[in-house]
This record gives sequence, structure tokens and C-alpha cells, in this order.
Amino acid sequence: MPITQHDNPKGADTQPKTERRKITLVGADGERIDADVVESGSGQRVVFLHGLVGLNEHWEEVIRRVRGRYACTSLEIPLLELKGATCSIQGVSDLTIQFLGEHVGEPSILVGNSFGGHVACRVAIKQPHLVRGLVLAGSSGMIERTFVKGAPVRPSREWLREKIGELFHDTAFMREADLDRAHAALSKRSGARAMIRLSKSARRDHMGDEVSDIHRPVLLIWGRQDVVTPPSAAQGFLDLLPDARITWVDQCGHAPMIESPKDFAEAMLAFAADIDARE
Repeated sequence: MPITQHDNPKGADTQPKTERRKITLVGADGERIDADVVESGSGQRVVFLHGLVGLNEHWEEVIRRVRGRYACTSLEIPLLELKGATCSIQGVSDLTIQFLGEHVGEPSILVGNSFGGHVACRVAIKQPHLVRGLVLAGSSGMIERTFVKGAPVRPSREWLREKIGELFHDTAFMREADLDRAHAALSKRSGARAMIRLSKSARRDHMGDEVSDIHRPVLLIWGRQDVVTPPSAAQGFLDLLPDARITWVDQCGHAPMIESPKDFAEAMLAFAADIDARE
């Protein structure tokens, strides 16, 4: 049963409830994978997909600003616990398709950051009937600087602080809790192995020859100071996507939903309204 929590910051919106629940997905080798889902708001469905070290909570400030007009669902898959064939861009894309088909059940706008944006693109190509549009923020799939290149077998907390800090233009947005979680996960051999496998899988899955097959409206939201997926990556998507536009965010790195949630939400709302008007 969903756990209902009251979540209504003063003046933020008129949606008082957020529902959090656990679901079980089935991986490529038949393994059961527990995932976290958070839902709030009402209207057309928007589904948020996180990156390799992302969480549902990283979308909270954007969702708070848009859930008055859209039904928001965020999906958190334990990426660093995946194994075998599921531990790949294709495996995670299949899990996401499974979630959308079995637990959402309606065409949605997919909003993805980094690895999550790459997954969103794969879903739009493999199962376009599940997708109304895409919002890609710092998406992999074109050009990216890997997080794990040169990583030690047991990364120290200070090494991780430097690497996670590179995700932000302003490192004040880096959360100690995220650093603690990443250090705990990557201190385990299984977590470090999963990070390397997923990162390599994403880098090998270059989408240059397939991006033109995405026949849905796409909004790119990109930090001008993103050093992981630099502005040239955004331009690569923009040049190849049949129906795309871009919003540049100044003084912002790889995670615009954290560094600039207001700009992110405003761009996303305008884009979603345009999709509504087309239909």
C-alpha cells in the first residue's frame, strides 16, 4: 500500500499529498529488483528518471513547481545494485519500459538527467507509444566525460568529493548525504563493478545514428558550464533530433534540476503546454 505523506510548502502549490511506494521489477535474468516510486500532482503524466548517482529526491524542487499542472512520477532504480545483463543501458531501459507499461499505463513526458536521459531516448526509440515527449538534461548518449575514468579500486571520500563536485558549477549544491551514499556504495566491490559496467555501457551506446529516429518533441535543458556532457553534446542532439529545442542555463553544470530548479521548471512547463496544445 502507498505511504501517503503531507508535503505542501507554503505557497508552493495546492497539491497536499505525495505518495511513496515500493514496486518490484523483473530484470533480464529473471531477478527481482525493488524500486522506489514517488507520485504527486494531477493532470497529464510526467515521469522523472535519475542519473547514475541520482535519487528521486533530486527532482523534488522541480516537481514542487510543476505538480500543480501535471501528475509527476519519479522512478528510482538501485542502479549500483544491478548485476548481469540488467546492468547496462539496455537492461535499465527495459526495466523502465516495464515500469511505464505496468505501473503508469499512459503515454508520458519522460524527463531524464545524464544516464536517465539516455534511458529516456532508448525508451522513445523502442516503445514510442509510451512517450509524449522528452526533456533531456545533461543526457549521455552523444558526448560524455566518464565519471569512473581513472577511478581507484576503492575510491576515497576525497576522490569522490572531487568527482561529484565536477557535476556542479557551484559546489555548494553538492550534498554531504550524496557523498556519503556514493562512498558507501562504491566501497563495495559490487557497487564499484556496477558503476563501471553502466558507465562503459552508456559510452559504448553512442546514439548518433539513431537520434533521428526519435519522432517526439524534445526539450534539451543544459548547463552552459556542464563539463561531463559539455555544450557540444547538447548541440549534437539538437542537430540530429527532428523536433527539438534547447534552453541554456547559465552558471550551471551537469545537474540543472538541482542548481537551477526554477529555470528548469519554467522551461519544462512551457514545453509541456506546447505538447498539450499540439494534441
